[in-house]
Amino acid sequence: MQAATRITMRIAPRVANRSCALRYLHASPAAAANVASIVGTGPPPEAPVPDRAVLHERVARRRKQAEMLKTAKDIRSAKDGSKTGFSQRFWKDVSVKEVDGVLQVFLDARPLRHPSTKEIVRIPTSKPTLATAIALEWDLLTSSQQATKEHLIPLTSLVCRAIDIAKDDTSSVAEADKIRTLVTTQVLRYLDTDSLLCWAPPAGKFDLRNDAGESLRDVQKQVAEETIAFLTTHTWPGVKIVPVLDGDSIMPRAQEAGVREIVQGWIMGLDAWELAGLERAVLAGKSLLAAARFVVDWSEGPVGVPAPKSARFGVEEAALATSLEVDWQTSQWGEVDDTHDVHKEDVRRQLGSVVLLVSGDAKQEK
Repeated sequence: MQAATRITMRIAPRVANRSCALRYLHASPAAAANVASIVGTGPPPEAPVPDRAVLHERVARRRKQAEMLKTAKDIRSAKDGSKTGFSQRFWKDVSVKEVDGVLQVFLDARPLRHPSTKEIVRIPTSKPTLATAIALEWDLLTSSQQATKEHLIPLTSLVCRAIDIAKDDTSSVAEADKIRTLVTTQVLRYLDTDSLLCWAPPAGKFDLRNDAGESLRDVQKQVAEETIAFLTTHTWPGVKIVPVLDGDSIMPRAQEAGVREIVQGWIMGLDAWELAGLERAVLAGKSLLAAARFVVDWSEGPVGVPAPKSARFGVEEAALATSLEVDWQTSQWGEVDDTHDVHKEDVRRQLGSVVLLVSGDAKQEK
C-alpha cells in the first residue's frame, strides 16, 4: 500500500503540469468575418480583344498540325498497302461473257484472273449461276484492297481452289504431294469422328424430349440412318457404316475393314469441282457423310444422282443434320449471342457456296 502511494505521488505532479499546457480548439474565441465593402462604380470593363498577330499564328499552327496528321496517316496507309488509288476499285461495271466455250467474269474490259497464277478464271458454260454469283461478289466490293481478303470473295476463292486442283492433276508432281491426295487424306479423318455418327446416350427420366417424345439420341439415329441408307444405295453399295460413338463410350470405334478404302477410292475419283466442294462441306459441318450426300445430291458430274428438287438434301437439311446436338442444347439453355447465331449462318453460307460450285445445267439434262 505504501509503494502504491509513492508511485501516485511521483506521477501526479507530471499529470498536473501537462494539464496546464493543454488547450482545446473548441474553447478558442470566435472572430467575426471582415467583409470588404464594394467601392467600384460604373459599367464593367470591356472584354479583352486578342491580338490579330497571335490569332493568325494560332490558326497557322493548327493548320500545320492537321497537315502533319494527314501526312502521317498517308504514310501508315502506304505501309499497309492501301496506297492512293488502291483504296478505290479500278472497275466500274462487272459482267459475264462466254469466250471460247467458257464463261468469264469481266471487270470492265479486264477478265477476272487467279490471284496467284494470274491465269484467267474460266467457268464451264453449264454453271451460269456460279459465274453470275461471282460477278455479283465483285460488284459488291468497294475497293481493290477488299479483293485481297478471301473472306470477302469466298466464291472466287472456292473456284480458284477447284482450278488449282484441276491444274495440279495434270502436273508432274509426285502422287503423294498432289493436292488431291492431301485433300483426300484430310477429309477422310472426319470419318472416324463424324458428327452424324456420334450419338448421345439413351435418354434418362429427366432428359429433354421433343414434341414427338423423341430424345436427342432418337433424332440423331434417325438422321444418320437416313443419310447412311442413301449413301449405301447410290454411292457406296454394300458398305456397312456403324456409329463411332454410341452410348457412354468416349473412345471412337473404327469402321469395319474395307470401308475406309472404298470411301477413299470414291473421294479420289471426284472431279476437281466436286472435290473442292466436298472439302468445304466437310470443314463446314465436320461430317464426311453429310458432305458426301450433299455433293452427290447436287453435283452435275458423274457422281451426281438425279433427283427432284423437293427430295434433294438441301442446305437447310445438311446444316440441321450436322448440328443436331448444338441445336438441341440451345433449344433448352438458349444461344450465346454472336457465337451460336453467327456459326449457324456461316455454315449455311458455306454449304450454299458448295451448291453453286458443283451444280449446273448438265444435271438437269440427265
